[in-house]
Amino acid sequence: MEWYLQEVANLAQKLRQNPLPPSPIAFYGSSSIRLWDHLPDDLNNPRAINLGFGGSTLAACVHFFDQLIPLAQPRSLLVYAGDNDLGDGQSPEFVLDRFRALTEKILRFDPTLPWAFLSIKLSPSRLHLRPQIDRANNAIRQEAARHPRASFIDVASPLLNPAGYPVSDYFQPDGLHLSPAGYRRWAETLKQDRNRMLIDPSPDIRSAELSSSQNPAGQDASGIPQVV
Repeated sequence: MEWYLQEVANLAQKLRQNPLPPSPIAFYGSSSIRLWDHLPDDLNNPRAINLGFGGSTLAACVHFFDQLIPLAQPRSLLVYAGDNDLGDGQSPEFVLDRFRALTEKILRFDPTLPWAFLSIKLSPSRLHLRPQIDRANNAIRQEAARHPRASFIDVASPLLNPAGYPVSDYFQPDGLHLSPAGYRRWAETLKQDRNRMLIDPSPDIRSAELSSSQNPAGQDASGIPQVV
């Protein structure tokens, strides 16, 4: 974890020194988050803050959670990670284990926090990892469904063509990181997602909480968890 220490320390310092927007929407994770330079503009939401650190794994996100997320005091949290764990040779089972560890961190921090995991993308440079990516995403989707405040958002499929391969325009020349067009595609996907509170949480969420209390399992008729 020494690789990330300086960047995480810099992030923590910024969180301590700079004023945060009200009810911040924290985006946390790997370089796919860190490199989203126009995150608030793309989402048309000034409350979105970027807590990504370069090259991070899901394991690193778990490790540094307590150093960053409590400082941000987010109203909601979106996480993208796991891509680099698989790229480093870890198994989908390892990624699922780290997802469970992250879930425990979040629940200890704030059991009422609405949060989402953004699915691991298939990039041109990691086509050989498609089976592992699919297994990890499917396992995390099922695990997220066990937690009423959690959601799994598919941001991977919108980057694919009808044949199921990555659209080159959505990626940088390195075939790994997203291009500006790719980030705009993610923004469109997130804006359209039914868990809209993750993108634009209402200042008054009593109506959503009432709906949740009427459905204690936190699920709709399809069995998919609702974020409130």
